[in-house]
Amino acid sequence: MSKPILVLENLHAAVEGTEILRGVNLELPPGEVHALMGPNGSGKSTLANVLMGHPAYEVTAGRILFKGEDVTELEADRRSRLGMFLAFQYPVEVPGVSMLNFLRQSLNARRDQDLKPREFRTLVDGKLKLLGMDKAFARRNLNEGFSGGEKKRNEVLQLALLEPELAILDETDSGLDIDALRIVSESVNSMRGPGIGFLVITHYMRILDYLEPDVVHIMLGGRIVKSGGPELAGELEAKGYDSVRKQYGEPAPQEEATAP
Repeated sequence: MSKPILVLENLHAAVEGTEILRGVNLELPPGEVHALMGPNGSGKSTLANVLMGHPAYEVTAGRILFKGEDVTELEADRRSRLGMFLAFQYPVEVPGVSMLNFLRQSLNARRDQDLKPREFRTLVDGKLKLLGMDKAFARRNLNEGFSGGEKKRNEVLQLALLEPELAILDETDSGLDIDALRIVSESVNSMRGPGIGFLVITHYMRILDYLEPDVVHIMLGGRIVKSGGPELAGELEAKGYDSVRKQYGEPAPQEEATAP
């Protein structure tokens, strides 16, 4: 087995004094897709924000190792340059900012170099083709007037362009209809390979029908209580989270605290 690209060791984290993560342990090797499932309030989105270094979240114990390096105290931009990427659950609309300009600035920051316009456009066109997206898509303003599915496809385009080694997808299936979910999932599948690991955070099994994870983790009460193969998602679909709560003695979740 490959050496894990991401290791979480007894990770605890809080926001505004409220502890959300209560000892998360996880190992994700490159080339694998891991699904993190759990009900609302279990700590899934908090974990995504903590992994990317959101300043409002405080790590109170444990550590985050990425490619063998302790990144627990690193700023978000440093983590991005190292090869970490977060696709947001609710991408922000930025009127007046062109997607091409945003993508170019993001890529230049990731690579620490200034790509020439023609070189950059050739690269973008190649990624659009890979994802089956029209070239006109990149000429629009950043998420301005986008449907939910278009916003999520834009996140996937950024992922394809930046070529991270770890991609965290925070409820990418949220708000998508069946057709949009299939298109987004197919785009993600086109990027799977030995050089990238995926952590897919979701409530439901439906996105996993398309992504086919290698490992499924169940999170309750701010910690991972059970891990297994893809069949674990099917078990959840059939029995629900209450069966897991009864097994592990976890209370029903409270509303998950979010950073301002």
